[in-house]
Amino acid sequence: MRLLLVGRGRMGRLIESLAAGYDAEVMGVLDRASNARGAGVTAERCRGIDVAIDFSTAEATLDSVPRLAAQGVSLVVGTTGWLARETELREAVAKAGIGAVVASNFSLGANVLEALAESASRLLAAADSYGAFIHEAHHSAKKDAPSGTALTLRKAVERGGYARGIDVSSTRAGFIPGTHTVGFDAQAETLALTHTVRDRATFAHGALAAARWVRGRKGWFTMRDVLGLTG
Repeated sequence: MRLLLVGRGRMGRLIESLAAGYDAEVMGVLDRASNARGAGVTAERCRGIDVAIDFSTAEATLDSVPRLAAQGVSLVVGTTGWLARETELREAVAKAGIGAVVASNFSLGANVLEALAESASRLLAAADSYGAFIHEAHHSAKKDAPSGTALTLRKAVERGGYARGIDVSSTRAGFIPGTHTVGFDAQAETLALTHTVRDRATFAHGALAAARWVRGRKGWFTMRDVLGLTG
């Protein structure tokens, strides 16, 4: 499997270091200098590429994804912060007839948390005494707040049928590992589901598994599709 990396920060470097374990090779990297406004996405650069993995910035994703799709390159996108313009990226993927796995979190545990949050919501949606909340905490360098994962979890709770307000809060301090909690609180008890990341390599493994899975598929997918957690 021949990969193109969009962005070579901590995640890009981790993916590069782990690629061989997935019978994959990184054939090129598009970074801020080489891919200003998506200019690095050319027919020559994409020739022979099976999947592009994007952990860059929201701006770079919005510039690069339509161009990569037009070149017939399958996609794995882990960048967040561009949700308001999701429709145009979906249209680009559909028009090109390629496959894209798009997720705010590529770890197995976080995706299981999403499924559990939806199930808990379905069970508690009619219990008016329970209020729902989501809290996430990350290191001080993380830019978006709330995190993309927190927003995904809110959608999961809403998808489960919980129609009341959901309080979403964020903490940015020091070197806190990524932590997400979905909770339901009543007068006599609290139910809390928490996922904590101790090693960012879990995201890289997930992204590489998604790249292997998406080859030959067409459509817009999430990690729940990759992991068989849908339905």
